[in-house]
Amino acid sequence: MTPFDLNTKPGTPTRTIEPAHYRKPERQDAEAAVRTILAYIGEDPDREGLLDTPERVVKSYGEFFGGYSEDPEEILARTFEETDGYDEIIVLKAVDFVSHCEHHMVPIIGKAHVGYIPSRRVVGISKLARVVDIFARRLQIQERLTAQIANTVEKVLAPHGVAVVLESEHQCMTTRGIQKRGTSMVTSRMLGAFRKDPATRREFEAMIGR
Repeated sequence: MTPFDLNTKPGTPTRTIEPAHYRKPERQDAEAAVRTILAYIGEDPDREGLLDTPERVVKSYGEFFGGYSEDPEEILARTFEETDGYDEIIVLKAVDFVSHCEHHMVPIIGKAHVGYIPSRRVVGISKLARVVDIFARRLQIQERLTAQIANTVEKVLAPHGVAVVLESEHQCMTTRGIQKRGTSMVTSRMLGAFRKDPATRREFEAMIGR
């Protein structure tokens, strides 16, 4: 296997990368890091099949973690007030999402159910799905992801209540470690009327099939 050296020329000083809170690394820094990982696991980064892998991995990370560059509150800001007094539960069921566990950086694959009771305004349903996507496309734990979605809907729409349920499979548990395939994790966040009124909560749960 060909030795792998981060230095571009023999004898040049090793380049150090400052922590992320000082500066964002350049793309070539990220690609070099992928080459390092390939070498660490016993591969040859210069093997033909792996020559473009660092570039592909960095590009895919831009998609996986694109949520850091988007503002979920801005997505929800455009609302509609012409509702003819509609004040019942609105539910968006089974929104597919893919996130990544912040402990092992492996996928969390699941579905989100988002409900709210409007006070004055409603929002386009695609915007709710976008909010799920934005928070999911960051390093996460499921508990925080659930809370972020619910808290943002409550903050921007100021509804009578918000309900969020997430069901997902964590590949950090199913493909490594304890390797318990077929298991799922369920988390919920109930605010306003959904927290205070058991009947309202039960209605939401019936609507999502739980």
